[in-house]
Amino acid sequence: QVHLVESGGGSVTAGGSLRLTCVVSGSYTYPADSYCMGWFRQAPGKEREAVAAIYRGVRSYNDAVLGRFTIARDSAKDILALQMNGLTPDDTAMYFCAARLGFCDSTYLHRDNFHFWGQGTQVTIYS
Repeated sequence: QVHLVESGGGSVTAGGSLRLTCVVSGSYTYPADSYCMGWFRQAPGKEREAVAAIYRGVRSYNDAVLGRFTIARDSAKDILALQMNGLTPDDTAMYFCAARLGFCDSTYLHRDNFHFWGQGTQVTIYS
């Protein structure tokens, strides 16, 4: 079972930056690099949407964050990070760390394709 705990959320003004981290723990049924790791977000009244994902160094992004957000994984420390720059009020949401066993690319960026979830961390951007 993969256990995910997010941190790093907060409130900033538009144009600011935040860095989210997700600590991965638990027991992997398969080698750690067999898992695709991703970030999702959910704003009030909206569907949970994919933000970014990474699998063995290959990164995929939602077009809305491309060029502003960067996903990174430190496999040695079992940490997933999301660096968010140029934040806007539209980025306000609860952000979730997620994992799926197996490959992922941009075609897998949907909540139904991920099996393990963290509890989320709130990001609020003020104009």
